[in-house]
Amino acid sequence: MKIAVDAMGGDFGPRIAVEGALQAVREFDLDILLVGVESLVKKEFDRLGGGASRITIIDAPEAVGMGDGIFAVRRKRRSSIRVGAELVKNNRADALVSMGNTAAVVYISRKILGALQGVNKPALSLLVPSVGGLTLLLDVGANVNCRPEDLEQFARMGKVFMEQILGLREPRIGLMSVGEEESKGNDLTKEAFERLAASPLNFIGNVEGKDLYSGKADVIVSDGFTGNVALKVTEGVVEHLFSMARREIMGNFFAKIGFLLMRRNLKRLYKRLDYAEYGGAQLLGLNGVCIIGHGRSNSLAVKNAVRLARDFVARRVQDRIREELAGAAGGVSLG
Repeated sequence: MKIAVDAMGGDFGPRIAVEGALQAVREFDLDILLVGVESLVKKEFDRLGGGASRITIIDAPEAVGMGDGIFAVRRKRRSSIRVGAELVKNNRADALVSMGNTAAVVYISRKILGALQGVNKPALSLLVPSVGGLTLLLDVGANVNCRPEDLEQFARMGKVFMEQILGLREPRIGLMSVGEEESKGNDLTKEAFERLAASPLNFIGNVEGKDLYSGKADVIVSDGFTGNVALKVTEGVVEHLFSMARREIMGNFFAKIGFLLMRRNLKRLYKRLDYAEYGGAQLLGLNGVCIIGHGRSNSLAVKNAVRLARDFVARRVQDRIREELAGAAGGVSLG
């Protein structure tokens, strides 16, 4: 298996990407194609000791910045993201991993790889920690404008992901809305509710923003605008809550004693909430595997994004999604 890693993506560029790639080849049975400005990537590779025979550097002379707009993305015809996507399209790589500009990765991946047969709109999905396990939220930003049938497809793709990646049979599907009652929500959620309720999915009804981390649903479906806002709000709350707790602890002697007693438990909690543990978001429904990490990703996040890409390929999630949608449309299984 070969995974293409965008070495120029993220806030820290080649330094973190190369380190994470080296960790990945040491732990997983795969090869990595590091895509980026060759001189910069090789410099980091040599600084870290190199020596990994399962890593190949692929030159891409341009890089998409984290703040680049769509016109800049289109102009950079040899960017590391585009070259990485082309490697997947041409079957030189089995998956693409990038910690770069999310909008750019989504746009380029869709343009070069296209959607799976039967998929209206590939959706960006993300695993988040919840009480007792993990919840998959989709869409988290790839599709701002959605139709009811899109949300049903998101639910079906999320079901396949949870079954194949986490081994969860018949995952509970929830629809993000402004209230639990069937009558709550806008026209989109009301129509999507009817479609999901009539489907063979294990649909449990509407869920609210507060249920994202409660464990009430295994998959939560939303349009990309609502899902992205919900995700960013909760990320901000967690980040600032830890910051405020740190200030309170450091300003009080007895709080410091309490912290020392609880340090091991707090470390476990922080690890569960750390996005680096989950690698990145998956662009489900794409005609190729693409994992998009957080811009602030560290080497652990890069390594775990590669692991997720490996699992995605090895467990044939793309084929299972195609089969699920074919069955929903009355088609014949492609198994």
